[in-house]
Amino acid sequence: MAHLSDIEIAQACEMKPIGEIAKKAHVDEIFVEPYGKYKAKIDPALLSETDRPDGKLILVTAITPTAAGEGKTTTTVGLADGLSRIGKDVTVALREPSLGPVFGLKGGAAGGGYAQIVPMEDINLHFTGDFHAIGAANNLLAAMLDNHIHQGNELGIDTRRITWRRCVDMNDRQLRYIVDGLGGKGNGVPREDGYDITVASEIMAVFCLADSLSDLKNRISRIIVGYTYSGKPVTAGDLKAVGAMTALLKDAFKPNLVQTLEGTPAFVHGGPFANIAHGCNSVIATKMALKMGDYTVTEAGFGADLGAEKFLDIKCRMAGLTPDAVVMVATVRALKLHGGQDKKSLAQEDLRALEAGVPNLLRHVSNIKDVYGLPCVVAVNRFPTDTDAEIDFIIKKCRELGVNTVLSTVWADGGAGGEELAKEVVRLCEEEKAQLKFSYELDRPIREKIETIVRRVYRGRGINVSAKAEKQIKELEELGFDGLPVCMAKTQYSFSDDPGLLGAPDDFDVKVENVKVSAGAGFIVVLTGEILTMPGLPRVPAAEKIDVDEKGRITGLF
Repeated sequence: MAHLSDIEIAQACEMKPIGEIAKKAHVDEIFVEPYGKYKAKIDPALLSETDRPDGKLILVTAITPTAAGEGKTTTTVGLADGLSRIGKDVTVALREPSLGPVFGLKGGAAGGGYAQIVPMEDINLHFTGDFHAIGAANNLLAAMLDNHIHQGNELGIDTRRITWRRCVDMNDRQLRYIVDGLGGKGNGVPREDGYDITVASEIMAVFCLADSLSDLKNRISRIIVGYTYSGKPVTAGDLKAVGAMTALLKDAFKPNLVQTLEGTPAFVHGGPFANIAHGCNSVIATKMALKMGDYTVTEAGFGADLGAEKFLDIKCRMAGLTPDAVVMVATVRALKLHGGQDKKSLAQEDLRALEAGVPNLLRHVSNIKDVYGLPCVVAVNRFPTDTDAEIDFIIKKCRELGVNTVLSTVWADGGAGGEELAKEVVRLCEEEKAQLKFSYELDRPIREKIETIVRRVYRGRGINVSAKAEKQIKELEELGFDGLPVCMAKTQYSFSDDPGLLGAPDDFDVKVENVKVSAGAGFIVVLTGEILTMPGLPRVPAAEKIDVDEKGRITGLF
């Protein structure tokens, strides 16, 4: 059966009614708002009305990603099903996929093989409309901003210093840089503009970090959309946009409940990009999952230098969360790529390349254990082409260095292939004490915080800050934003800011090109190297293979 595509496996699953899944997650039906038979929104009031204690939090992260794939979401889902199979009361907390990667190159974010969340097609497409609501709120603010300028510009907004961009949840490079407001006086004020992908919008970050509707409103009101001629920040609150934006988001703010192929409850909510934003699902969904299960498995986007760093330094710090254990996902294929093997020959056994690539894995593990003080286990996610010799080699190599390592076969075997990993995770939660430390202190200057991440987490030499970024840092510190955490926008393909520098490089500097504040989200965004907030489609986009038959059955979606 392993030859079936992800969508064929998902479509063959007999899903349980969502009311049954809610019951399994200890959610009373008064808090459940069904979206059809197999999806539901859960009222956040549940959090204040339950007396259940928080369960254990397990973070799944990964080595530096490659084109060979790592299977982080697959491992997250398979581990949760594995925990369920060994008798644990478990929930999953995941991000919602963006349509950009779904129709582009990366694919969806519902897992793979026999470790998926379902209904897979719904989750990967419109789901419950959350991203559309986030895009609408973002673009309402843009419309009100430009309307304010058109109607006389009472606030004195400098049109050359507008920082708020429109967004669309699609990879569309044509929209990166545009000129709008053309066509005469009645059509607005001509200016340079551009679009971001919805998952890079600050509204997405705000949505995912807010812990209540009132917190959401407060964060929206602080969003900076531009500056006046005198250099004063202009906010969404100044434009009186907050109430209407919150009205667009109020239903989207309720976490979504779905299920794994094996019927484990999964809270899927929010989805900021990890190489641009902070890369984890919403705080409110994570807290809900923790209350509704004795064990909650969640993930952070891309490699641990991006997703896990931001999960710990931003999300955990803001929300008061501490993971009890961390799972580091690695594949033989990806490590061989890091070790210099050509990607066309990854199916061939190559222990030399594997040995050369292992330092990438060990550096990520060292960061989790030594920088952040958290218990960690490596999950080797097995691909059909991996040889026994390669699997044995990597497990032996890690164990020699005192790194707990478990083989995971969840893609092929579902929860049964995650039982050994589940047992090790339970042991870590019960026997080892997590003592979360952050990689930097908030009271340090902005430049020092950036440099600390580069040196402690990326293991680089230091930073090269452009003259433009130096000026931006100075302005932000003068405006009182120096006490915020930093959100690094960096390539996901390397510890450095050069996507071609694989493995575990150390003799490099990171180029800081741009520094801006996301005052609503509550962090400073640091753009390094060649980072884009609006991706483009590849030469052959995944969208070309997707189709729908007469019965409405979707094909080609992975």
